[in-house]
Amino acid sequence: MALMKKNSCYLRQDLAQAWADKPVFDAVANIDGEIFRDKEGRRTLRFELNDRSYFLKYHQGVGWTEIVKNLLQMRLPIISARNEWQAIHFLEKHGIETMTLAGYGEKGINPATLRSFVITDDLVNTMSLEYVGEQWQQRPPSFATKQALIRKLANMAGTMHKNGMNHRDFYLCHFLLDERFAEHNTFEDKTPVYLIDLHRATIRHKTPKRWQIKDLGSLYFSASRVPLTKRDKLRFMQIYSGLPLRTLLKEQADLWREVQHRAQRLLAE
Repeated sequence: MALMKKNSCYLRQDLAQAWADKPVFDAVANIDGEIFRDKEGRRTLRFELNDRSYFLKYHQGVGWTEIVKNLLQMRLPIISARNEWQAIHFLEKHGIETMTLAGYGEKGINPATLRSFVITDDLVNTMSLEYVGEQWQQRPPSFATKQALIRKLANMAGTMHKNGMNHRDFYLCHFLLDERFAEHNTFEDKTPVYLIDLHRATIRHKTPKRWQIKDLGSLYFSASRVPLTKRDKLRFMQIYSGLPLRTLLKEQADLWREVQHRAQRLLAE
């Protein structure tokens, strides 16, 4: 994927028309809406414009103190919304459902004062897979529904990792599906599941094993309340890897052992 140039900007036609007489970064910086986050140089909010609902993530510069703090903690600082829009492009390219871009941009050179934004369509009338465990404790799904959802998540994770992207926040709460699932409790292979919250995602030529482990361990941990059998887990592993079960257990035993250890550590915290 080609990197965007500095001081670049894209607006879909609906936003371009609405802000035709305004400097884009001024318009974005002054948007009012329902705020979900406003700290460390980043604002996340939902806003409405011409009867449409959008999500905005606006980065106004994190400052050198925040950058140095992250580096000292051996963490890659998030200084731009670029990660998010590049991850969306990546997922679209590889057939993984995610948010729909309405606009993005970046302005500046100094990493401490870099201004950037990403705007996506609001995924209205959706619910998080975080609640599936609770729901299935009371209302167990059909065999077909459970297997279809396992296939879906395993294919999403496998496709993402095989093509070089790791999410770094890969929990069930960052998968959304139609909120009517809470009523009908059924899922099919064609049912959309949207992967969100991509600001920490990293794209490389190949996903390092340690980041596979972190993503998969986080997903396994977040599914701790979902009633999964040993066969369910083996099915996920097989679909994710694309390997026959015998080969999988022989060649990837260390990977899946580390995934389980990470999930157990998270559960113990």
